[in-house]
Amino acid sequence: MEEKIQNTYSSSTKRIAKNTLMLYFRQILIMLVSLYTVRVVLATLGAQDYGIYNVVAGVVTMFSFLSGSMATASQRYFSFALGQNDEVQLKRYFSMSFTIYCLIALVVVVVAETFGLWFVENKLVVPAERQQAAFWIYQASVFSTVCTILTAPFMASIITHEDMNIYAYVSVVEVVLKLGIVFLLSLFPADKLIIYSLLMAAVVFVNTAIYRTICIKKYSECKFSFFWEKDLFKELISYTGWNMFGAAVGVFKFQVVNIILNQFFNPIVNTARGIAQQVNSAVNSFAQNFSTAVRPQIIKTYATGEKERMLQLMFRSCKATFLLMYVFALPLILEMPYVLKIWLKNVPEYAIVFTSLALIDALIDTISYPIMAAAQATGKIKLYQFVVGGVLLLNAPITFVVLKFGANPYSVFIVSIVITFVAFIVRLCILKRLIDFSFWKYIFKVFLPVVCCSGIAFVIPYFVKGLMQDNFLRLCIIVIVSVICVGLSGYFVAFSSEERKIFINILKDKGR
Repeated sequence: MEEKIQNTYSSSTKRIAKNTLMLYFRQILIMLVSLYTVRVVLATLGAQDYGIYNVVAGVVTMFSFLSGSMATASQRYFSFALGQNDEVQLKRYFSMSFTIYCLIALVVVVVAETFGLWFVENKLVVPAERQQAAFWIYQASVFSTVCTILTAPFMASIITHEDMNIYAYVSVVEVVLKLGIVFLLSLFPADKLIIYSLLMAAVVFVNTAIYRTICIKKYSECKFSFFWEKDLFKELISYTGWNMFGAAVGVFKFQVVNIILNQFFNPIVNTARGIAQQVNSAVNSFAQNFSTAVRPQIIKTYATGEKERMLQLMFRSCKATFLLMYVFALPLILEMPYVLKIWLKNVPEYAIVFTSLALIDALIDTISYPIMAAAQATGKIKLYQFVVGGVLLLNAPITFVVLKFGANPYSVFIVSIVITFVAFIVRLCILKRLIDFSFWKYIFKVFLPVVCCSGIAFVIPYFVKGLMQDNFLRLCIIVIVSVICVGLSGYFVAFSSEERKIFINILKDKGR
């Protein structure tokens, strides 16, 4: 029996590892193409037109958090039904979810074409000769947002079935199309800004069509048939609503603190915070990819009543998520001045310290990702989102008070780090109430090993840094040494002997 359970653990770990690699491939591909296309498009359109595109499209982009939170909500129900092998309920969940997404898309269109359009035409600062271009950018962005919302249930199905390779394949198509746009722009004699916005919308439409076609052919539940049940509608709307609240808190937290900083300091400080956020988002995306890969397994094991297996998976995932983030964050923190100098040439004041502190904040937050997945698995997220969201919202008032008393700009990140740690403890306490597991077992099996591992891994790269001159060779050596140190300390300190055996078995299977 024990051997069977061990094989099950090993099998699920292999699947998570495979899916994480596929998501990593997707993320790296998108990042590389984005870096190239932004540079070329900026040169082709010019700074003014590119700025107009970003500010106008940004009015609609603020709705983007909707699709992510909705997909996460749907995925919980899809994974739960799949874990219980209830195909009938799975089809009901999908049909009801798709109906809800259609209603939300309709609301977005109404708001966007009334208040949103009025705001763009009357409040945004756009040169008179570019008003028509702004209108078409806006319409293309509304169309793209609707497509993204309606794609969410199909994306949730892909994640639920753990077919992350589909993401990678569609991403190849996406980047090819985006590269094609870069070359097509120079061929069109018409207004390049309008052409660019329409072509970008076309890429979103093609992605939507591909995901929809694959899901309908591959998964039986994705063949939509209208289904309505009042109680299920209320349950899904409630769960989705609280998920949206959690996502909105993150957006609110960032934007309000930006405004507060703007009130106390010059715009350069906001620029430095924006740079810190960009670096943080790029690095954090790799940890989020692992979280996306592991979430379905956590929900399915909860659905089948395998509480101990779910807790073990959560414990291991917390350690793995942190280490996957730390392996990128450590060399960046040590070499931040040189990295930002290569990337930006002229580094804004506070950018170095802001970015380093933002990465530390994100490191603390990443260890909570599997805890969030476990809370979502229970379906009882009202208390979780309300309390954790309330704690995170304290960032704004505390930041205002701290700055009012004359604190330095980087104190904003110190406040955020403290609140993120408090939110981590609160998450554990709420999850203990939802699932009933040992709080101290988590501390001794996850938190303390991770802290010891990160401290040990830091020592040698920091020592190597002090021995060498500030140059590209040192950067390369620091990256290599950091990866080795994080890998070894993670293997021998963070992971248990049982987890090391599973890791060795995966490597052996790969070598066959």
